[in-house]
Amino acid sequence: MEGLTIVELGHPMLRQTAHAIATIQDEHIQTLIDQLLVTVNHANGVGIAAPQVAQPLQLMIVASRPSPRYPTAPTMEPTPMLNPRILSHSTETIIGWEGCLSIPGIRGKVPRYQAIEIEYCDRRGHAHKTQLTDFVARIFQHEFDHFNGIVFLDRVENPQDVITEQEYQALFAPSSNPEIPHSDAN
Repeated sequence: MEGLTIVELGHPMLRQTAHAIATIQDEHIQTLIDQLLVTVNHANGVGIAAPQVAQPLQLMIVASRPSPRYPTAPTMEPTPMLNPRILSHSTETIIGWEGCLSIPGIRGKVPRYQAIEIEYCDRRGHAHKTQLTDFVARIFQHEFDHFNGIVFLDRVENPQDVITEQEYQALFAPSSNPEIPHSDAN
């Protein structure tokens, strides 16, 4: 199965509100889940939301794993999440570097809740409730923003906290400078 084309900043879909999925077992939805799983893997991403492939639906894949873009990411099974909601969140926020498959070549420092409690439906329509923390919580919040037409650049508090991917790798990749703590996000 082939992956899908990821739309980039400037595409109107990235600024639209995504709709809840009414029929999870619909063949189109199941195919879209499979295509998103392939797309996020091929792009070395740790998450992707349906609006990033021009589908205005509340569907995301959270797929944390080490990769060239995120060498220190924790490993988890790629998880399709349909119609997710944030039920509660920590008061503590953490500022971390984020990138986005729809904004290639750029990273920015973004504050996110350190811990969140969420609920979502899996691809079979079963409801789940769980807590996410740290990097995985950051991935979820980043992808969840896509449902509301928000990209990570909208959350950067200081324009000086935006750098190129090349500069990020030179400054923060673990092999380039072991003295600098490595902080990473979507």
